[in-house]
Amino acid sequence: MARILVCDDQEMMRDSLAANLARADHEVTAAGDGPQALARLAAGRFDLLITDLKMPKMTGLELLAEAKKIRPDMPVVLMTAFASVQTAVDAMKAGAYDYIQKPFEGDEIKMLVERTLEHSRLKQENAVLKSAVADLNAPKPLIGDGEVMTAVKKKIELVGKSSVTVLIRGESGTGKEVVARAIHAASERRDKPMLAVNCAALSEHLLESELFGHEKGAFTGADKLRRGRFELADGGTLLLDEISEIPPGLQAKLLRVLQESCFERVGSSTTQVVDVRVIATSNRDLEDEVAEGRFREDLFYRLNVVPMDLPSLSERAEDVPTLVRHFLHRIAKRDNSAFRHVEPDAMRLLQQYPWPGNVRELQNIVERAVVLEPDPAVIRAVTISPWLRMPTVSASGPVSAASAELAGQPLADIERHVILSTLERFKGHRVKTATSLGIGLRTLGMKLKKWKDEGVCEEIGA
Repeated sequence: MARILVCDDQEMMRDSLAANLARADHEVTAAGDGPQALARLAAGRFDLLITDLKMPKMTGLELLAEAKKIRPDMPVVLMTAFASVQTAVDAMKAGAYDYIQKPFEGDEIKMLVERTLEHSRLKQENAVLKSAVADLNAPKPLIGDGEVMTAVKKKIELVGKSSVTVLIRGESGTGKEVVARAIHAASERRDKPMLAVNCAALSEHLLESELFGHEKGAFTGADKLRRGRFELADGGTLLLDEISEIPPGLQAKLLRVLQESCFERVGSSTTQVVDVRVIATSNRDLEDEVAEGRFREDLFYRLNVVPMDLPSLSERAEDVPTLVRHFLHRIAKRDNSAFRHVEPDAMRLLQQYPWPGNVRELQNIVERAVVLEPDPAVIRAVTISPWLRMPTVSASGPVSAASAELAGQPLADIERHVILSTLERFKGHRVKTATSLGIGLRTLGMKLKKWKDEGVCEEIGA
């Protein structure tokens, strides 16, 4: 059902049309002239305006022009007994969707109304979808003005000026995809597509088709030609998320694309040449993967042209308040609700927590707090404290003795105590330690090297 405004100075015609459309389950409002129609448009929302062309006080074209000022997106259909090519041209130039010549049959106007409403609906849906896609592809802001994030932003600006391959490394939840999209937005390819493939989410067979496409009949179920992501991203950027998970059988084919910018679709002998910038991400240490024989060394070096290491959230605790406020503002805008403030004690808890899940975990905690906090104006420490559990450490040994009392200690000291005590528990086994703490092996190695250089962990031989 649609709300339709009918305007005609002939009462019999006006009432007949209104009754006809009402029988089609539409809500119809009638007006005897242009000024009356404009008054009704200003007072309520209508999905369609049907107006006569020749009327006293205001012509149909004049009404059309004024109606578009009130409701630019509302379709208008003109009725005229003097149809001609020029009439159609004038109506379309003025913004009418269509026109119909009097006299007309009831079914004829009904079909025109349904066609007009369907076109309007599809147009609105298309606008919504375009807006959603634009929001999805728009680079998210990099939140944080601390020293660490400032350095990351500067590197993005430098890297964005070229088309070299970038390998972004960091723990899960540190924002690797956000940085990848920021690099694309800073490049000359920004107006070209940026596509992403999660290498961990697909089997080898499906991933090969996803990346390189396939010909019709290449395998069972390949009922039509499909272009792969490399082909679709031509001129733009392709993000290979979690590149460490790419199956060994595809690594050689990926290496060839990176070296020669060409490939063949599955089931084809025709070589496709593309110009695609590749950005890869990994939460694993690819050098360790190479050493273990799970990742090709030549592919690693081809990906590692410009490495970018993203810091864990615990390494930039100064950005936690800014991130929290950003999430709260976004939630308030999304839900059309009041902005929540965070009491000082609650913010201190958030800054002291080591955040094994990094920014993603922080965002989830903020979302949960907005939902479960009974106070509508503030987020309190008593609400979030049960969700922020510090890792338990042993009370024995030279390292854990210093970790017995964590409360009130600087975050950097807490992090060091927890990591070193966990390393001691696993007798110096770094893989087990990183897995237990939920951090990347490379991140653990960098921290241990830093602390060893500072002379704070030599007693355990790290």
